[in-house]
Amino acid sequence: MADVLILIPARMASTRLPGKPLADIAGQPMIVHVMRRAEAARLGPVVVATDSEAIAACVQTAGGRAAMTRSDHASGSDRIFEALQVTASDARIVVNVQGDLPTLASTDIAAAIEPLADPAVDIGTLAADIGRAEERTDPNVVKVIGSPVGRRRLRALYFTRATAPFGEGPLYHHIGLYAYRRAALTRFVALPPSPLEIRERLEQLRALEAGMRIDVTIIDRVPLGVDTPADLERARDILRNAHNGEDARRP
Repeated sequence: MADVLILIPARMASTRLPGKPLADIAGQPMIVHVMRRAEAARLGPVVVATDSEAIAACVQTAGGRAAMTRSDHASGSDRIFEALQVTASDARIVVNVQGDLPTLASTDIAAAIEPLADPAVDIGTLAADIGRAEERTDPNVVKVIGSPVGRRRLRALYFTRATAPFGEGPLYHHIGLYAYRRAALTRFVALPPSPLEIRERLEQLRALEAGMRIDVTIIDRVPLGVDTPADLERARDILRNAHNGEDARRP
């Protein structure tokens, strides 16, 4: 699909796990695992956007493509927007895949793009049903509140770190993978941070406050995001077990 470009922002300066893109998992750096899963989706070119020569060299050694970006970006969205200019791609859909999701299923990337079949949708993203009781009250688990607009699809009304919505029914764990229309990404990065974005520390609220439409595809499970040394050990266990025939996406 020439209309799709998958960009993976990656930087070395992680507060809780410095250098994590190059952390070894089952014999390969984490960023290579993520790149391979994006390539396996077969949706379009895959480029790692980074400010690190070491990450770029790692990606290129693995046969991938890297785009060098500035080191002063405030967010991954800003980094992928610069990478879009650097690559000179004419893609109409730009997918932002976080570089710390080594257990991401390739089919999940396609699922994030599905809502863009509706011309009214600006941004597509993902969520999964929260099954663990402790995650319902965990502020590190971002919840999406939305109105159903189809089977396993919501129109996002709000994103929050609080336990919401109130009452009986499912709660959805937001997964920070985004598929943008090119025009939507261009508009988004030009907007200043919004009041709710600053309060909740959730960048996607900037889009909602600006009147942009975000639709959410509900997938079966949340891929493991590697933020801490403990997460890294879990990822190693999961991918080591995957070689023995177990599900590499299990929580």
